[in-house]
Amino acid sequence: MPPASESVEAVSVPVLPLASGVGEVLRLPPVKPALDDPCAPLRALLQQYMTPEEVARVREAYELALAAHGEQTRRSGEPYIHHPVAVACILAELQLDIFTVQAALLHDVIEDCGISKEGLGERFGPEVAEMVDGVSKLGQVRFETREEAQAENFRKMFLAMSRDIRVVLIKLADRLHNMRTMGVMTPEKRRRISRETLDIYAPIAQRLGIHAIRIELEELAFSHLYPKRWHTLNEAVKAARGNRKEAVQKIEQALLDRLHQEGFEAQVSGREKHVYSIYSKMQKKGMAFSSILDLHAFRVIVADVDTCYRVLGIIHSLYRPIPGRFKDYIAIPKSNGYQSLHTVLLGPFGHPVEVQIRTEDMHRVAEAGVAAHWLYKTGMNHAHAETQARAWLQRLLELQTQGGDSQEFLESVKLDLFPDEVYVFTPKGKILSLPRGATAVDFAYAVHTDIGNQAVAARVNDMYVPLRSPLSNGDKVDIVTATSAHPQPGWLDVVVTAKARSSVRAYLKTIQREDAETLGRNLLEKALQSLGGNYQQLAAADWQRVLGTFNVQEEGQLLAAVGMGELFPLVVAHKLLPEEDDRGRLAQTARRLGQAVSQLLPSRLNREVAVKKPLLIRGTEGLPVTLARCCRPIPGDPILGFISAGKGVVVHTHDCHNIREWRKRRDRWVDVQWDPDAHGDFPVTIRVVAESARGVLARIATLISDEDSNIDHVDIEPQDGLYTGITFTILAHDRDHLAKIMRSLRSLPMVSRVQRVKN
Repeated sequence: MPPASESVEAVSVPVLPLASGVGEVLRLPPVKPALDDPCAPLRALLQQYMTPEEVARVREAYELALAAHGEQTRRSGEPYIHHPVAVACILAELQLDIFTVQAALLHDVIEDCGISKEGLGERFGPEVAEMVDGVSKLGQVRFETREEAQAENFRKMFLAMSRDIRVVLIKLADRLHNMRTMGVMTPEKRRRISRETLDIYAPIAQRLGIHAIRIELEELAFSHLYPKRWHTLNEAVKAARGNRKEAVQKIEQALLDRLHQEGFEAQVSGREKHVYSIYSKMQKKGMAFSSILDLHAFRVIVADVDTCYRVLGIIHSLYRPIPGRFKDYIAIPKSNGYQSLHTVLLGPFGHPVEVQIRTEDMHRVAEAGVAAHWLYKTGMNHAHAETQARAWLQRLLELQTQGGDSQEFLESVKLDLFPDEVYVFTPKGKILSLPRGATAVDFAYAVHTDIGNQAVAARVNDMYVPLRSPLSNGDKVDIVTATSAHPQPGWLDVVVTAKARSSVRAYLKTIQREDAETLGRNLLEKALQSLGGNYQQLAAADWQRVLGTFNVQEEGQLLAAVGMGELFPLVVAHKLLPEEDDRGRLAQTARRLGQAVSQLLPSRLNREVAVKKPLLIRGTEGLPVTLARCCRPIPGDPILGFISAGKGVVVHTHDCHNIREWRKRRDRWVDVQWDPDAHGDFPVTIRVVAESARGVLARIATLISDEDSNIDHVDIEPQDGLYTGITFTILAHDRDHLAKIMRSLRSLPMVSRVQRVKN
């Protein structure tokens, strides 16, 4: 979140058209939009790589989208059809196939226009229908919080991706156009969407290798999230651009001249680092802008892989390489399929200069990533990028099958989206890519889940090390297993991969649930016995009757909840027993309940129960009752009761701040009311503001005593020298008695204010 002092007004951000990145690679000429026909820019793009028949089929999808959205408009006031057309244009610049472009045009018709998936399938085929359904949100499901809904929507999108990666390409294009047109939204919504973009969508684009889309998503999100920072850095980059223009031109020309002199044909181009990339480096390394010297990088594109290595030697003979800054992503590609040689040189002006060397084919994959697999009719083989993407999606499926709620799944995905890689070797020489900081435990789970579950030790470079040991580039790792071994809870503190974390959690949950079910069954059997019931005699109908009450799906879940203390066994036992109208039976079981409570709860709590006899709990007679100390309810106050493990029924006033979260847990509510004959002394807190004078405290204490009340505790807090705040904990019979005491206190001439204190 931006600092409070930072403005979040919309800023003018230059859109980075894909034609300057991917389009440049694909040789697409610029397209001028036609104001009278929203489909004209899309048609111009499609005509460059599709047949007239295919363009006509895309036109059918456009016409359906136009009719479906009808008079709908976006918040900016423009017709809604402009949005799906813009999304389709982004994908057409990537030269994606006809089905993807059709799905992009139709991606909102299921969610916003009521058109069925089946109807789309009949008209455009199941491939298009599946993609549109995968992009659509879970519109028919209601969630308690925005975070839960967001997590479940992402879960659905990732699962749809596992069936067809093109789903996420459409979603990325959809998010990109929304980011381009976000200026009309409120500052709060711009911040929320921008944060989501930086946390999820830009990393997905990075993971799939779609460089052009990732760059623009990051720039737009950064400009909306921190507009002042973006503007300041952008101006600084412009100023530096003018100062270093001559140096960039000199290095570019020197590289070209040396390569031509050696007889190599190559394309050499200098590029400027993007603002968000510079900002991230400043944040990560704690550097000032003036300390960042490598604002420019140079790209050399050659004919084949062999030439890449030859050119590397020539460039190293021209400028001295900086030790430790060379990376070979051709021999060991990145997890998203990216391949290139990276080297950092000491330039002619004493500044570091980064040079990337790659082939034309590698450059296409670097810009379009997994989308290069669908480059229309190019006949090119981009199997590596797609294989890596499929492997990542397969890991997501494994995370899904290991259980956990949607938010836990999204947390695991986020962990997996930020891999700063370490490359290690298996005993057989296979290379595995792991996030930096990964341990031997992460390696074990990367090999196979069973290997991780049974790991007991590790050999790294033929030396035994603890499983918690972090791994380094080039390590050879061998895991020692034992069938009797199992995951340890402490592993959750050291693992960094999503697969390892979710596997350990899944195992621990399975073990914990088994133990919890056993304990819950024992507790419930005792509770039923105390009520004269029998666990073995419960019918299936009895279980079905109460499952919905406690928001669980099966008997095992209910028992586990009892065992883990989430549900109180006596309350569950009451619900399980058949309902009877005979109140005499309830009175007879009250004594038994008290005996059961004495066995299940600490003696201190039993003494508290004995003090609070006047409170009547309808339907749960005999349960222990605790008056909350935060709001100190007294007879006459409107009250609410909640089941709490180890405390029984905890009673709060209905306006207590501490019960906000409990209001969502209806299965823990207990219907409570004060008994009309309740009597006794109940602690309650009041605050009196009085003049700072001799004898004031004595006068107030005497009056409280005269009103048939005692003082349990006093706190004195001097204020401004003229007045003193005095907080009393007094004993009151009920709400009327308290009101009488407070009226008497207000009648004293030295008292300025009297109020009851809660929370």
